[in-house]
Amino acid sequence: MEQKIFRGILLLLFAFLINGCASTSRLTMQPAPPTGELTLIEETHSVETDLTVDDPEGMCLDEELVALSKTGIWDQTTPQESFHPIDTIISDFPLVYNNQVQFYLDLFQNGQRKHFSRWLARSTVYRELIEVELAEAGLPRDLLYLAMIESGFNQVALSRAKAVGLWQFMSGTAKQYQLRIDQHIDERRDALKSTRAAVNYLADLYQEFGDWHLAVAAYNGGPGRIRHGMNKHQVNNFWDLAGKKYLPLETVRYVPKLIAALLIAKQPEKYGFTDIPYLQPLRYANLTVPPGLSLEAVALVSGSNIKEIKRLNQELRHNRTPPNLGEYQVKIPLETLVLAEKNLNRLHATANTGYLTHTIAAGETLSQICKRYDINRTTLLKVNNLRSAKLIAGKNLRIPYNKVSYILLPEGSKGEQMIANKENLILHRVVKGETVSAIAGRYNVPVELVGIWNGLNNRLTIRAGQQLALYVNQQVQSTEPSTVAAASMGEDDRTRLKASRQKVKKGVEKGDGYQLYSVRRGDSLWTIARRLGTSLEDIRKWNNLKSDRLAPGDTLKILKG
Repeated sequence: MEQKIFRGILLLLFAFLINGCASTSRLTMQPAPPTGELTLIEETHSVETDLTVDDPEGMCLDEELVALSKTGIWDQTTPQESFHPIDTIISDFPLVYNNQVQFYLDLFQNGQRKHFSRWLARSTVYRELIEVELAEAGLPRDLLYLAMIESGFNQVALSRAKAVGLWQFMSGTAKQYQLRIDQHIDERRDALKSTRAAVNYLADLYQEFGDWHLAVAAYNGGPGRIRHGMNKHQVNNFWDLAGKKYLPLETVRYVPKLIAALLIAKQPEKYGFTDIPYLQPLRYANLTVPPGLSLEAVALVSGSNIKEIKRLNQELRHNRTPPNLGEYQVKIPLETLVLAEKNLNRLHATANTGYLTHTIAAGETLSQICKRYDINRTTLLKVNNLRSAKLIAGKNLRIPYNKVSYILLPEGSKGEQMIANKENLILHRVVKGETVSAIAGRYNVPVELVGIWNGLNNRLTIRAGQQLALYVNQQVQSTEPSTVAAASMGEDDRTRLKASRQKVKKGVEKGDGYQLYSVRRGDSLWTIARRLGTSLEDIRKWNNLKSDRLAPGDTLKILKG
């Protein structure tokens, strides 16, 4: 009779959970970057996935905990029923059946049925991978379902507490177990690496506590809290500790919740979960690629679509391999490995120019826009045919930026034949003190491309005397002041240019071995150097230039060859 009353109370509570609570998920996708953020080949920061994001800990957490608190004493006593679900289950995780386990059995079948169905569908994506790692470590394979209640088997799950991934690692614990987290990569979202870290963490917890219920509670609440509670209350098992009301419900609920999830997942039809659309297991091959390589390029060489490549590499924050590491093992569909390895040497990247549209806001200045998009004033004026810095609210500006295109060269192409238009090739000799970043900035190309073009796999390091090949688009490079842009120069700029011109003429008149060159419309320091067969550095040195800005009519002195 008491058991029937208890079940009736649970059903009333579930009805409240379903009807009286707003369905607000505590998990979100990683946010996309703010409008205008420029990244390689216009990639977005967000991670695409075909897995639905929902709350693995249940909708309406507060109401769930209130209902859980009314389930009575926390112990290992079995409710007086004829049906004992653990009697028909074989599991390598220690099972208990009590009021709290029954609470979650009912909750999963009723208030959270829709969510649990999704978790079941996803379970087959990661089951094999996780079970293999657990078995190799000698841990219970049914710890697989800890990932179910932690993240709902969602590889990119993000909690309010900033826990991430299948196993909901906080950053501190993740780094303790050798998961890399930086601006380019978050290995908590790597299924295999995060699983290995979780297995190691669970093994350490079990070694300390010698009890899987305590280890699971410690996984969620932290070993220090469990250790302190056991010492304080002089208990040696989870259920006695749970009965002391020392641990928060958010922590103690994980043990009965895990058991209930395990019971249903191993016999879903018995609990009414039929026709579940189980997803395919995770299968992939590793392809070794250079740093900073776009996933668009990976999709091209492997003959895959970009959505699939992103799904397999959800640990990459910006849809490209980390530029600050050496070679990287990118994941591709298993059946495409041979093709991808064959195509990788044919892959070629070229820099070109793309344009964003910026609508001028009231009171916005040219300097503010330049700062926002990291573009210089002269370039912005030139590409928009502006004669002054005065802006009109509501008008649109074109914002140029570098983007990268990838192609597969014909089979048999050699590295030095990477581009048909040889005029775009620049050979740059590295001088002491130069960095890849500085060189990339000078030629207006992405840092990552310099690494790709020259095989700089060791953290993009270079040495003095090294020759770098740069495949520079003429349009990108010709961003020096035109007549229009020069008209917007300040008086100080004009004065310096005039003084420099007079100094050049005076030097030539002395017969010091130089010839004069008059700057024409459309000229840049780079185009002049190429035309005259010299270098940018030499022209700067010969003319004592503090800036690369030129205007038609300027005079440069060039050392006679």
